[in-house]
Amino acid sequence: MSAAETRRMPAGAAGPLPRLGGRLLLSEIGMVMRRRRNQLILVTFAAIPIIIGTAVKLAAPSGSDAGALIGNITHNGIFVSFTALVVVIPIFLPMAVAVVVGETVAGEANLGTLRYLLVVPVGRTRLLVTKFLAVGFWCLATALTVAIAGLAIGFALFPRGKVTLLSGTETSMVGGLGRLSVVVGYAALMMLAIAAMGLFISTLTEVPIAAMAATLAVAITMQVLVAIPQLHAVHPWLISRYLLDFGDVLRDPLSFAGLTHGCLAALAYVGVFFSLAWARFTTKDVSS
Repeated sequence: MSAAETRRMPAGAAGPLPRLGGRLLLSEIGMVMRRRRNQLILVTFAAIPIIIGTAVKLAAPSGSDAGALIGNITHNGIFVSFTALVVVIPIFLPMAVAVVVGETVAGEANLGTLRYLLVVPVGRTRLLVTKFLAVGFWCLATALTVAIAGLAIGFALFPRGKVTLLSGTETSMVGGLGRLSVVVGYAALMMLAIAAMGLFISTLTEVPIAAMAATLAVAITMQVLVAIPQLHAVHPWLISRYLLDFGDVLRDPLSFAGLTHGCLAALAYVGVFFSLAWARFTTKDVSS
């Protein structure tokens, strides 16, 4: 990582702050996307819809009716993307987010590069915002990878054209793609909420693996709590409760009620945990 990090410090550290901030953001995004581990994660996510589409093609003859999302795959390939997103959102996407966000601050501190980054005249707040935006780009990239790979394999193996929704009504392919883009954006926002928690955790330690493990442990614990009906009183406070609340997007008439509640919860998580991360990061002593 050392060679990549050094490129983030412009020669002379001079020039307008907005330009410097933009260069820093592009560098952060580039560093995230260039890591072999993260590239392997994206390849794995691309393979998931391919596996789903191939399995359905081999197991079910065209025109079969298995119900729900998987049953609709044989009618229109766009449902490979929807199905794959449902598969990856609860566990796999949070895992990918935890791996990246755990290194945002803790990784820099562990390598001893954080204090050098703070020499760049952008301030701790701008640096933290830049890192969070880079993680947000990663959240969107993971969801988009699943959706695009699903479309590619779905349109290669299954029919295209009008999309039959879960309510039984039909919409155009353009309408179906629009609904898919809403689901992708919603998934990215949900992951951003988990990333905000991970960012706060990353400011509490200088051990990136500990930050990754703690973030993933919190995400899994919330999933377990949501699965226990007796704890329904705390469910509205858990972001995992809203991860898959996009079912109404696949029905007609289109309703955003579930999405609205989920988006508000995600934005609340982002606001609270980013504020905690900012308070910690701007007051902590950086010795490494």
